[in-house]
Amino acid sequence: MKTSIATVCLSGTLEEKLQAAATAGFDGVEIFEQDLIVSPNSPEATAALAAELGLSLDLYQPFRDFEGVDDEQFAANLTRAEAKFQLMSRMGMTTILLCSNVATATIDNDEVVVDQLRRLGDLAERYGINVAYEALAWGRFVSEYDRAWDLVKAADHPRIGTCLDSFHILSRGTNLSRIAEIPGEKIFFLQLADAPALSMDVLSWSRHHRVFPGEGSWDLTDFLARVAGTGYAGPVSLEVFNDSFRQADTQRTAVDGLRSLRWLEAATADQVSEDNDPGSTSGTPAAAGAGRVRLDLQRLPEVAEPRGVDYVELGTDDLGALTRQIHQLGFRFVGFHRTKPHVQLWRRGQARIVVTESAGVDPVESEPSGAPTGSGTHLHGIGFAVADADAAINRAILLQATEVPRDQAHDEEILRGVFAPDGSEVFFGNGTGIDPTWTEEFGNVPDDRRSAIDHVNLAQPAHHYDEAVLFYTSLLALHAQVSNDVPSPSGLVRSQVMASSDGTIRMPLNLAPRSAETSTTGGYPEHVALACDDIFTAAETAVSRGLDFLPVPENYYEDLEARFDLAPDLLKRLRANNILYDRDGSGEFLHFYTSTIGSVFFEMVERRNDYQGYGAPNAPVRLAAQHRRNAGR
Repeated sequence: MKTSIATVCLSGTLEEKLQAAATAGFDGVEIFEQDLIVSPNSPEATAALAAELGLSLDLYQPFRDFEGVDDEQFAANLTRAEAKFQLMSRMGMTTILLCSNVATATIDNDEVVVDQLRRLGDLAERYGINVAYEALAWGRFVSEYDRAWDLVKAADHPRIGTCLDSFHILSRGTNLSRIAEIPGEKIFFLQLADAPALSMDVLSWSRHHRVFPGEGSWDLTDFLARVAGTGYAGPVSLEVFNDSFRQADTQRTAVDGLRSLRWLEAATADQVSEDNDPGSTSGTPAAAGAGRVRLDLQRLPEVAEPRGVDYVELGTDDLGALTRQIHQLGFRFVGFHRTKPHVQLWRRGQARIVVTESAGVDPVESEPSGAPTGSGTHLHGIGFAVADADAAINRAILLQATEVPRDQAHDEEILRGVFAPDGSEVFFGNGTGIDPTWTEEFGNVPDDRRSAIDHVNLAQPAHHYDEAVLFYTSLLALHAQVSNDVPSPSGLVRSQVMASSDGTIRMPLNLAPRSAETSTTGGYPEHVALACDDIFTAAETAVSRGLDFLPVPENYYEDLEARFDLAPDLLKRLRANNILYDRDGSGEFLHFYTSTIGSVFFEMVERRNDYQGYGAPNAPVRLAAQHRRNAGR
């Protein structure tokens, strides 16, 4: 599948954008007109740079406000179009995007529009240019893809085709069935963007909130499969308008964009293959055109959802404070690593924490920008138990992830991992539900308690948040759940859970308020939640060992008493142990928090019956208590 990206997706100068697209591995680019206009380089120099970088120039865009106008305005529009055709000829470009008229259209008459499109086609023929007519979702008279197609079909000109843009189509909720009517050769270009589910005017939604495929809420696999079913064989391109993307690192955004296309390509290949299977009962709407697919859709190594969390690794330069708190939570010390004396393993049942003392340890030179450094206590990485570690790492590398360099002795378990968008590490191990073989490198301390890592809560910088969603979706086959906003003293915290279907893996991704990111009191912390089968025994053990609990205000328990009909003895025990409580129709959730060390704290949880949440009503209590503690109040 030929990949392309619009230069408007990226920050920087046009030259920087071309370099980033080529380095990421894109085949071509769309040239956004403003990027060319503000460039000091000539069109010929820009085309030469693209050729040197191995990039094709796939689309010149946008050409606006052309059709549906009176004769005088139309003559001026043709003159303007010819100037653009001449410019494109200087660059060796052959396709231009024509957006449906938004500002100057005064005539809502199909015959007039068809005639004007046909006359534009005659002009384009002289220059060898193809015109891809696209219905903008806010077009004055033409705002639906099917009407744009009807006009193109009526024009019946070899130089006039259509452009299908997933945002303009899906944002309006247009019925997709008519895509199958369009011959692939009349689709002159295909643009893709995802978007979060928002209730706002479509223009603002489009200009500020588009994201790459897999980072929003739309089913782009179905969309691409439908287009592929027409026989379309041209570039599959990204056109994303997003304020964060245009402020982020150019190269990093380009890599994220290509990862999204490769993930979508593989998912679409799987769907098309299923639709082509004579024994398939999928019944997908795209199946009707599956036999006409001409896109070269490549698959990725298949991975199943992780079987569990093998371990969480914490880096620290305050070893005494961290290991004391881990011990207070009931963990048992397993031992030091046999060749790495600054690394130790602690366990509580199937919950394992690897502690790496960072004082005196040099950071890895190849870590990406934003990776955890040697100072403070921080969440350094997560090890996932997977069915096939080799397939997982191979898939990750094909999806543009950067492998973590790791020194290991010849007799040690081979563990491979990649850097996550926030700079932490994600490792893959062949999990079997029992102690993995790498733990033998620390010693052996049996522990059959029913305890495990319930979830890991990760803080994400704003400019990497959408990237993180795609990262965990595409590499680990996790699913993004509906996001929630939680109030805190620093502002709203956006939280989106990445989870496996069976709930074995739960990872809330928190987008901290910007005030928290720049806070001098420690920023926004991350935490590891530990499951137990008796929260009160865990709390009593922690009390006996001197744990510094995060205090819960009395006002909370008075409100709890009003909201739930709790037995007085239960309420008393909750108060005495700083335990919070929640209940829904499926079960109960009891939990307590520790104080924060560096940027990490712990949560102990007990789930009763089938409670699947995270105690969301209690999150503001925790955030306020942490804010007071950080501020010294």
